[in-house]
Amino acid sequence: MSVGSSAINDSSLQAAPAANARGYWATVGRRIVRDKVSMVCVAILLLILLSALLAPYLHLADPYQGSMIRRLRHIGTPNYPLGTDELGRDMLARLIHGGRLSLLIGISPVILAFGIGTLLGLVAGYVGGWVNTAIMRTIDVFYAFPSVLLAIAISGALGAGITNSIVSLTIVFVPQITRVAESVTTGVRNRDFVEAARASGANAFTIMRAHMLGNVLGPIFVYATGLISVSMILAAGLSFLGLGTKPPEPEWGLMLNTLRTAIYVNPWVAALPGAMIFAVSICFNLLSDGLRSAMDIRS
Repeated sequence: MSVGSSAINDSSLQAAPAANARGYWATVGRRIVRDKVSMVCVAILLLILLSALLAPYLHLADPYQGSMIRRLRHIGTPNYPLGTDELGRDMLARLIHGGRLSLLIGISPVILAFGIGTLLGLVAGYVGGWVNTAIMRTIDVFYAFPSVLLAIAISGALGAGITNSIVSLTIVFVPQITRVAESVTTGVRNRDFVEAARASGANAFTIMRAHMLGNVLGPIFVYATGLISVSMILAAGLSFLGLGTKPPEPEWGLMLNTLRTAIYVNPWVAALPGAMIFAVSICFNLLSDGLRSAMDIRS
């Protein structure tokens, strides 16, 4: 009886680690779900994103239709829960519809820069030599300029418009992501599993794609997530300066520009676009911190 019990206990001890074993990304996801701050940020971002995507189906007022007799209504006015702007347009409708353009201009450049910067950094970090020097010295030329001035300069050269804003912000963020990608790749290229892949006869493309990309993608993704908050602010700034979205499109930065003259008449309504920019930016920033903590396997 004791022998059987001992065998059962031994098998249970051997099966326990296998049952409790989790993959890396499963562990990261479990940590994120347990992080209350990150989950609140995810809920807020999903609410804003879904409301922006479903704006045409929410039976809102026409965001372009205004009336001078109802301009600058206060928050809580019947039929206008968030008031009206300087042309009498419903602020609730414009904020929700404006989220579509604001999120598009804020997130798209980071996604594009993430793909381009990761590729450039991976090649520069793995190949090294004159390839690394050529790529990184070219990147340093753009990296030397402050992000705001570089975005304004490129947008001013290309002209106002949504597409040009996305292009200018992509150019701003590519050098930053490339530097991070190159740094992480340089630290991984001499690891044992990479040397083993070289010894097995794998070519450079296969090594970068199959062995290195998965190991460098995490830190780059976390850094890029944090850049979305910066991108939202820069995109709003370009529209505020007249280098982004053109009137009468509802976009949070452009709405700040048009409502700046009403700040002494109805400051609460004038502050609403800025509050939306702040909320989205701080949520992405906190979510980036949560991802960084969740992906740190040493903690």
